[in-house]
Amino acid sequence: MLDAAHYARLGLGTAFEKVMEGARLSPEEGLALFNCPDITAVGALAHHARTRLHGDRTYYVLNRHVNYTNICVNGCLFCAFQRERGQAGAFALTPDDILHRVLDDRGTPFSEVHIVGGCHPDLNLAWFEDVIRRIRAARPQSIVKAFTGVEIAHFAAMEGISTLDVLRRLRDAGLAMMPGGGAEIFAPEVRTRICPRKATADEWLRVAGEAHSLGIRTNCSMLYGHIETFEHRIDHLCRLREQQDRSGGFTCFIPLPFLTENSLLKLPPERVGEHVGLDRLRTVAVSRLMLDNVPHVKAYWVMMGVKMAQTALYFGADDLDGTIVEERIGHDAGADSAQALTVPELELMIRRSGFTPVRRDSHFNPVADPDAILNDTGLDTGCDTGHAVTPEVRA
Repeated sequence: MLDAAHYARLGLGTAFEKVMEGARLSPEEGLALFNCPDITAVGALAHHARTRLHGDRTYYVLNRHVNYTNICVNGCLFCAFQRERGQAGAFALTPDDILHRVLDDRGTPFSEVHIVGGCHPDLNLAWFEDVIRRIRAARPQSIVKAFTGVEIAHFAAMEGISTLDVLRRLRDAGLAMMPGGGAEIFAPEVRTRICPRKATADEWLRVAGEAHSLGIRTNCSMLYGHIETFEHRIDHLCRLREQQDRSGGFTCFIPLPFLTENSLLKLPPERVGEHVGLDRLRTVAVSRLMLDNVPHVKAYWVMMGVKMAQTALYFGADDLDGTIVEERIGHDAGADSAQALTVPELELMIRRSGFTPVRRDSHFNPVADPDAILNDTGLDTGCDTGHAVTPEVRA
């Protein structure tokens, strides 16, 4: 039960009142939530906001990730996925490779094809237009969700055209939605240290607004748990909130925990392993409370881990992403989750957490699934099994 007196004692009295009223929190109130020692109090507020929006519904999508290349010109310090051209482990899929992955659906067509990769120095915009058209021709019922704002800025620089023109061409080829990666942390004093060659915060936000103006809805994200402070996180969330006020096209927010295992970005010794689980739950909760105009918050099981993602459903998250099938970026960074989850595993994971599973498309429209059979196989509630797909690697 939410006790107003308890929140007043914690210094969260005004935040409590605003959440109960559905009013917007200030940056100062968001910072107080991050600094509150009682994480259960913060979680209870976020769960209240989540329940007001979505009841006990938890969403998932039947999707297929395709990471088309790890060759990238940006060289971000935190990225374990990036390779230089010719470096050991570098790969670039051909259009035929990508189409083969999209068609290999084991009899259950994907609702969403999720395509992201490195900023390759040679792949031009026509190459990506062709890939999208081929996917749309082969799987017209699937939504193509592809390319971060950073990739869009890269395509524009390569072609010598505006990002708006890039977006128009991709939309005309069949791009329906964009993922939310590349935002990292907006604060320039952090961004210039961890990803100095990447599109700036202003560029990323501008591309998001342009996409929204063309009817291309997007997700948004934040990479946290590295050298940023709570103040940087609140600044990031507020800038996303302001952009949503202007353009209104963000569908889902994804808080992405920094995975340190294989990164060149090394944390100070005092921060390594510092309250990792609690920090992840707190960040999900504060994000839900601050982003009052973004409908959904994702607990991305690939990077959070399945059991932590389940717990996050009580801290403001209402979505788990989906089947994935094959994911390289988070796993190269050190994620120890499975490569894939099946529909029965996802539904079991949600039900055992006390929620009602809702299969959705990329835009969070419910998708009928009459053939899905919930098969309680006796899996651990984490369901940490999957069906790994080893991609063909090409230099």
